[in-house]
Amino acid sequence: MGADALRDRLLDTLKKSTADYAEVRFETGESTSIRYRGEEADELSASRLRRGLVRACTRGGWGEVQFDDLASLPESVAEACESAAAVGREKTELADREPQPDTVVEARLDRDFRGVPLDEKLALVSSYNDIVLGLDPRIESSIVMYRDLFRTVHFASSRGGYYCEERPYLALVVWATARDGNLVQNAHDSVASALTFDAAVGFGQRAEETARRAVALLDAPQCEAGTYTVLLDPGLGGVFAHEAFGHLSEADFLYEDPKMRDLMQLGREMGAGSLNIIDDGTLQGRLGTHAFDDEGTPPRKTYLVKDGVLAGHLHSLETAAKMGAVPTGNARAVRGGLPPIVRMRNTYIDKGDASFEDLLAGVDRGIYACDMMGGQTLKEMFTFSAAYARRIENGRLGELIRDVVLTGNVFETLHNIDGFGNDLAIHEMGGGCGKGGQAPLPVTHGAPHLRIRDVVVSGR
Repeated sequence: MGADALRDRLLDTLKKSTADYAEVRFETGESTSIRYRGEEADELSASRLRRGLVRACTRGGWGEVQFDDLASLPESVAEACESAAAVGREKTELADREPQPDTVVEARLDRDFRGVPLDEKLALVSSYNDIVLGLDPRIESSIVMYRDLFRTVHFASSRGGYYCEERPYLALVVWATARDGNLVQNAHDSVASALTFDAAVGFGQRAEETARRAVALLDAPQCEAGTYTVLLDPGLGGVFAHEAFGHLSEADFLYEDPKMRDLMQLGREMGAGSLNIIDDGTLQGRLGTHAFDDEGTPPRKTYLVKDGVLAGHLHSLETAAKMGAVPTGNARAVRGGLPPIVRMRNTYIDKGDASFEDLLAGVDRGIYACDMMGGQTLKEMFTFSAAYARRIENGRLGELIRDVVLTGNVFETLHNIDGFGNDLAIHEMGGGCGKGGQAPLPVTHGAPHLRIRDVVVSGR
């Protein structure tokens, strides 16, 4: 069925809605997944998907119905409306947004992964796995994963308006595990793209560097526990922006937690005047960028912190209405059949004017922490494990160290940033973001090098 015919079918069916508001999102897609675990390929699959969701809202209550067959769409709309009416008890509050013309957005891929033979993809993944396993006898195991997914999303709502958007996604992840007796160390790297299959090509050197780092960490001393000045690389700085602060800015979370809503009041001082944290859904070609969110709202550039002051939150239509804000285009679902929730897009700390050498020169005894191996957040508290780190002594990088775990309060940490590099980097990594049982959602994160005073570091 063509886009025009499908548009007419969705909009005509929604005219029969009895709810205050109703929408339909229908997706088709095709994907490939390849995974090596050690010497064996334990996953090799190609699949097609076809899934839709009807959402209806009456008196503030939501009804949702999944469907696979468009023939069942009228019954699905009626059922969603009945469910919404059965649970609605308050007032439907959904922010207005500017009317959008019917739009069809075709993906522009430099090299479309759908045209690459499966044998070529398998050979590429196998070659990276061989590089990792063959580097050193102490490499105990490997994981190399490749996935591509091409989604076509159709959306229509009872307010009128329709869009059809193609959303390609590709990710490659390399993981190396090294062992020496009872000591085990891991290293990883990844890349993702919405533009070309070639993003996964030429990854051999990075696969080798990943394996070398896992082996080198076996000989690295443990970090001593203490309070340090820490220099974050752009990878870990971007994770901090996303995990520790970005999720606090998602308005569905704030609306449900009065304490955090009070802590995240607009106008609150958040750090130095040079601190700017941004979620930008308009960055061309990035993983987190689409023409519309999954409620039909165009994305925007949203300053979460501007010049050291809390300036914005991320919103859906419902949270914007309830909090007296403007929709930001951040209602996103990870795939068809799931409801949109408030999610980040491309989230980053903006650059300053200091060089890397300038930031190092201000540190007599500290730690240079790079990338993230794992971590967790609990409201304003965070704990992140750096993937690897180096000592900083008298303004110079020193030896490799391991087991560096950073712990703190996000608000205090933001105030303790006293240096912003001039080298902003946006990272497109495999994996994606998880929230509310929906993962992996394609996003990017970024930062320049960041220098932070008085960071509590766990170690031996």
